[in-house]
Amino acid sequence: MAEAAPSHLALPSGLLELCALLGPSRDSLRGPEEVFQKKGVGSPSPLDPEVLSVFVPPFVTKEDSQTAGVPSATLSKARRRSFRKKRDKPKTEPWKGLPPEDVSVPDGVDLLALPQLCFPGGMYVASEPKEDCVHFLVLTDVCGNRTYGAVVQYYRPLRDESCFYNGKAHWEPSWPTAGMAGCFVPFAVCVVSKLPYYNALKDCLSCLLTHLKLCKDFEVDNHIKDFAAKLSLIPSPPPGPLHLIFNMKPLQIVFPSRADPESPVIDLDLHLPLLCFRPEKVLQILTCLLTEQRIVFFSSSWALLPLVAECFLAYLHPLQWQHTFVPILSRQMLDFVMAPTSFLMGCHLDHFDEVSKEADGLILINMDNGSVTCSDDREVDVPDIPLLAAHTFIQRVQSLRLHHELDLAHLGASTDLNEGRARQRAWQRSLNRQVQHAALQLLVGVFRDVKNHLNYEHRVFNSEEFLKTRAPGDQRFYRQVLDTYMFHSFLKARLSRRMDAFAQMDLHTQSEDDRLNGMLVSPRRPTIEKMTSQKFSPLHIAHRRMVVSMPNLQDIAVPELPARNASLRKVDTTGCGTGSIALSVNPKPTYTFKIPEIHFPLVSQCVQAYYADCVVQLTKAMSLLAPDSSVLLARYFYLRGAVHLMHGQLLDALLDFQSLYKTDIQIFPADLVRRTVRSLSGPQRAQAERVPELRRLISEVVDKASEAAKPDDRVKNFELPKTHMQLDDFVRRVQESGIVKDTDIIHRLFEALTVGHEKQIDPETFKDFYNCWKEAEAEAQEVSLPLSVMEHLDKNECVYKLSSSVKTNRGVGKIAMTQKRLFLLTEGRPGYVEISTFRNIEEVRSTTVAFLLLRIPTLKIKMVSKKEVFEANLKTECDLWHLMVKEMWAGKKLADDHKDPQYIQQALTHVLLMDAVVGTLPSPGAIYAASKLSYFDRMKNEMPMAVPKTTSETLKHKINPSAGETLPHAVDVLLYTPGHLDPAEKVEDAHPKLWCALSEGKVTVFDASSWTVHQHCFKAGNSKVNCMVMAEQNQVWVGCEDAVIYIIHVHSTSCHKQLTDHRCGVTDLAVQSGTPSKVYSSSADGTILAWNASTLQVTDRFQLPGGRLSSISLHDGCLWCCTGNSIVAMTSSGLLCQELKISENFKDISTSFLSFQLLPEQEQLWAACAGLDSVYTWSLKDLTQRPQAVRLQDCSEVSCMIRVKKQIWVGGTGLAQGKSKGKIYVIDAERKTVEKELVAHVDTVKTLCSAEDRYVLSGSGRGEGKIAIWKVE
Repeated sequence: MAEAAPSHLALPSGLLELCALLGPSRDSLRGPEEVFQKKGVGSPSPLDPEVLSVFVPPFVTKEDSQTAGVPSATLSKARRRSFRKKRDKPKTEPWKGLPPEDVSVPDGVDLLALPQLCFPGGMYVASEPKEDCVHFLVLTDVCGNRTYGAVVQYYRPLRDESCFYNGKAHWEPSWPTAGMAGCFVPFAVCVVSKLPYYNALKDCLSCLLTHLKLCKDFEVDNHIKDFAAKLSLIPSPPPGPLHLIFNMKPLQIVFPSRADPESPVIDLDLHLPLLCFRPEKVLQILTCLLTEQRIVFFSSSWALLPLVAECFLAYLHPLQWQHTFVPILSRQMLDFVMAPTSFLMGCHLDHFDEVSKEADGLILINMDNGSVTCSDDREVDVPDIPLLAAHTFIQRVQSLRLHHELDLAHLGASTDLNEGRARQRAWQRSLNRQVQHAALQLLVGVFRDVKNHLNYEHRVFNSEEFLKTRAPGDQRFYRQVLDTYMFHSFLKARLSRRMDAFAQMDLHTQSEDDRLNGMLVSPRRPTIEKMTSQKFSPLHIAHRRMVVSMPNLQDIAVPELPARNASLRKVDTTGCGTGSIALSVNPKPTYTFKIPEIHFPLVSQCVQAYYADCVVQLTKAMSLLAPDSSVLLARYFYLRGAVHLMHGQLLDALLDFQSLYKTDIQIFPADLVRRTVRSLSGPQRAQAERVPELRRLISEVVDKASEAAKPDDRVKNFELPKTHMQLDDFVRRVQESGIVKDTDIIHRLFEALTVGHEKQIDPETFKDFYNCWKEAEAEAQEVSLPLSVMEHLDKNECVYKLSSSVKTNRGVGKIAMTQKRLFLLTEGRPGYVEISTFRNIEEVRSTTVAFLLLRIPTLKIKMVSKKEVFEANLKTECDLWHLMVKEMWAGKKLADDHKDPQYIQQALTHVLLMDAVVGTLPSPGAIYAASKLSYFDRMKNEMPMAVPKTTSETLKHKINPSAGETLPHAVDVLLYTPGHLDPAEKVEDAHPKLWCALSEGKVTVFDASSWTVHQHCFKAGNSKVNCMVMAEQNQVWVGCEDAVIYIIHVHSTSCHKQLTDHRCGVTDLAVQSGTPSKVYSSSADGTILAWNASTLQVTDRFQLPGGRLSSISLHDGCLWCCTGNSIVAMTSSGLLCQELKISENFKDISTSFLSFQLLPEQEQLWAACAGLDSVYTWSLKDLTQRPQAVRLQDCSEVSCMIRVKKQIWVGGTGLAQGKSKGKIYVIDAERKTVEKELVAHVDTVKTLCSAEDRYVLSGSGRGEGKIAIWKVE
């Protein structure tokens, strides 16, 4: 098959897309009568603006550099790229200029509409020079991609001898030579960029004007072209903390980078809306945007229109406005506001009355007086943003210091222009961060609970259930928002688990209660702590009162809001019920790189010299970095790669981009690299294939990218089924509904609902069941306990079920069930009567008692510590409560026996499902059907086998990393990292952590001080994890089956670095202590690499013959390696020291080495072999001696082995109580005897790890998927 021809590479453009000069058309200035008429002050008529010249990069091409001889020749051959607007009628002027070259105008720039946008208020001749003015444009192409423009208008005197058109001076003999004094004509320069560099482009144009005002008419085009060429050579800064500085005399221009690849560039003053509007109005405008209204901004300042509109869109990040956005409408474009769809537009204040009368249903926002009105003279009928979030936002805005003068008061005057500007930028950057933080916190407050109504497996959002959980006064807001394109895109991002700014703030600000909820398999209910806080929160009380009849938000006096504060002291908001609102946004350090001078940007050789100078400066900056400055190093690699590309050095560029794998993969420009690879010529591609790093890169970005399936980004709204369901369909429907995720539990539910029927469920039954479940959920949410009752309960207890009012032997009241106990909520004066904790129950019976001629069903509960038996006349509820109490009792017993609180959570789920089943099915068979969910009670009765005493004494706790998943996942690898207090991190991040690798690269992190989830499932690739180590204090290295080592930052748990030097699956990692530490990695093909943990460079490489390398270990300067056939010791340079061959020790048995451990103190080597029920020890002094065997009773398979103190812990599979179980054997290394035999898991023990030699943690296979924590003695 013939090789595809290389495609043409569109080189990465600099900051400039296009530069244009605009002015009056020549027809407008034809004849002295017209000029003087237009100059008159009575009723000046506008001139006709047109594009005079257009300059589009590249200004210097490869052909120029190849044909250039000497600089003077190159200068004389500089290519013109100008544009003359073609007229329908022929020109009559005597002079004819050179025909312009064809120009490829970027998409999104309409040259016919550009004059109107550059002179939106019209073009008029002035009798005296006017002040230069700047405004901004946002241009959108047909695909919705935006480009951004900055326009400067300035005036030039209309001289009598010449005028510039298309850059050529020419004589106009017909014009008068007298009387032209005092005639000034407006011109404009427009710069268009792909990035919204509002401040930077304004500064650039200000510098250009200083030259244009001094130059002659015929020099204007050359000056603008030179200016445009300079901008086109400046690369776009990569995302992150590195900003670019360029010297455009007399100013130093700063081009800030975006915070991360997902964030927009912020190069404007985000507090501008807060100066134009009160905080309540800001919230109202944000609501208009969130509900996608038809919005028109008005101002007497053309410049403010785009800036303020852009600020509001920045407040919405990461939500995105996806409709029409035209922040400046000229007089001729006013009909745009008649569009029927959502839009965001801007008009001059002069057109306010006209727009208001002509169009209906518009939201009219006046920046000059801070008002928000409706176009048809009605009150603005926009719902209010939820009050609690709004209240916090208002407080935060009022705590901001919006006036720079307050911070300058104590400082001396700056005598250096650029120093003063730098000081202003630093202040603005800090304020921008605080404004963004407040806006993002508002969005998180409004939309945080959305995640509780998502089903990630089937990409379903249950909108109706979400709305039911909203306060009555917030319903209208949410109903409107949920129907928007913006919210739909937001849902896509949530269902894809995108870790954007919203997700990060949600994670970092969630309460401990929310964090614990992520681990629970039972349905959520309000805890006692939450009830208490809500019951006595003034804001909550005010909220409940206000939502009954909800007036406009701006008219509400929020309780005890501090007055607007513009003084030096900050607002004290500690008394507002929500804690301190003062913003504490940690400033992130920023760095700058100064772009070298560009002296002659139109001279090819000078441009090549500029590129070379850039590379030299970047290389020098990289050499001066400290080893731990990988964040900055990545930005330098990115920039140098971009410069290499602009210079046409494709292979050098690819090598720099490849280095991002080791420094920060987050900013890797995959699309640009893919296009670069496809544009390589045959010889270049062959050369790249000879470089191992580039060969891997090409495979990753081109070959594997084409194989990757398109990600599923659908969003389904939950709907009740309309057809009969078999088991699989029923499982999916229940998971989508959000009732239960666990597949095994849903199977039990299916059995319960189909007892005595065909094994399918009809839509009516499902609907009845769903409604019963939701009604019970709503009732539990409405439970309100008096303070005297709550004092008896733990703060994390929830009331899951209340009975009807019944007569008991301890009074009349309702029986309440929490996850811990039963108690009686007495009637009359509500009081608390303890019945029993589930742990304290000895017997539960359902019986009847005689009352007159009736036999009343009664529940009897006998406690261990009390003689008195509790009796409750539950009547028709008796059988159900009997089932529920027995299931909770059994669940508690299993939880205590197995040290696993998940049993209680599962029992709760069973109990609540029983309740819904009984409410769904007709009464005669409902209890029998519900009994199918008595899983733990049945398990207790059918298999009354106690946990072995040794196991129970050694086991401390169990946790479930697959909580919240549909099925358990195998625990492939475990790693414990001790707590370190990093000054740059939060105190809570100093806790020790347990890293748990599940299937397909998923890693869950637990806080090892509380065994709660620290971060639930992030991805380290998509393949199986084979090994994990802590390489340095802040790095975890993860070796995977896809031959990649992923490096995770311990505190942020973010994975921004990858090592891709292996060619086969990474099997093990070993750390050699030192400064810096060295890490050895092995792969299945026998390759061993030695890494410097700080620089991430390979310092050594050697190959083990035969492959099948499964594990490595360091001892006494040697690297010990385990293959299937042997265990060998090698020096750090790869020389063989010792070898233990399997064939010489097991001549009659076909087996292979699985794993090994070294005990240097005893000078022993311990090894496990495939298919054998023993572990074997050799003396390190002489590996030729016969090994000693330590037999593992009832062991069928060994899977892992670790050394802890003077013990060897061996994990595998063996028989226990007649069944195959995951077992752990604890061996005394000195006596070589099995000290303990622990029945650890239902499935095989897959991995073991030690926690500071105090605990051992074991992970099981997918049959159970849990982690057990064992005490070491």
